[in-house]
Amino acid sequence: MPFQNRSSRTRQRTFLLVGIMVLIVTIVAVLTAVLLANGTKETSMQLLQWKGRGTTKNLQEVILGRCYNYITTVNPELRDKDCQKIWETMQMAFIYKNPCNITTEDYQPLLDLASHPIPCNKSLFWSKTNDLVHRYTKTNHNFLTLEDTLLGYMADGVSWCGNPSSPGINYESCPKWSDCENNPSSVYWKMASKMFAEGACGVVQVMLNGSIDAGAFRSNSIFGSIEIFNLDPDKVSTVQIWLMQNIGGPPRESCTGHSITRLKSILEERNFNVSCEDNYRPVQLLQCASDPDHSDCRLCTNSVQ
Repeated sequence: MPFQNRSSRTRQRTFLLVGIMVLIVTIVAVLTAVLLANGTKETSMQLLQWKGRGTTKNLQEVILGRCYNYITTVNPELRDKDCQKIWETMQMAFIYKNPCNITTEDYQPLLDLASHPIPCNKSLFWSKTNDLVHRYTKTNHNFLTLEDTLLGYMADGVSWCGNPSSPGINYESCPKWSDCENNPSSVYWKMASKMFAEGACGVVQVMLNGSIDAGAFRSNSIFGSIEIFNLDPDKVSTVQIWLMQNIGGPPRESCTGHSITRLKSILEERNFNVSCEDNYRPVQLLQCASDPDHSDCRLCTNSVQ
């Protein structure tokens, strides 16, 4: 009888141990499945590819460094700007967010923190003259482009976008304008451009490229679609167009060309005085400094042949 009791208890313990083992195996299997599912989901999010380059490495250090440099050496009048707060506000605009669903509301706190007034008669707009216009403002501090303001200086040439999954920033790729319109860079630059135009006063300049096939003035450019329509006729008296030809041409358009005529019409309808000059001499001399032996530069003529 004692032997039977011990045998019964042994079987019970065996069944109990087996049951516990089955329960443990089941729990482990369920947890593994959940973790694999979450991992697969997160990986798929991280591997989502866009056409543009990914977030600039060390973005925080780049933005902070540029901000501190700007308020200490470029424009010391802005020394009271809080660069750390500016970076944190910029980061909150896009981190852990779908990079195709960015809104103007996301960036408004940043623009409120980093914006600053531009002196009258100094605003210089541009389209398809990126290199030339910024070479010019580096040598002539009487003019400022958007990229010479704090907002433009911090973000010029930098790429950034978020990712809904950890780590919240996509360093592999970011959307281009062709991927989706409301991506972080597009929304940022459109808002900054709008603010830059709204702040312009007095006489403003725009440098356009007269050597491109598409025409010097394009209605789908930032200047043609945003900046031109946010200039305030009550603050801006005159818009001066500098139409620059590349050294060596080709001279696709002059101040009497079709797209420039259309630009003049738009501006005049908005009650601006408009002037246009082919190959504005100070800028042309800068062009010739890079290629002084070219035939177009030998006589320092006002027009490129």
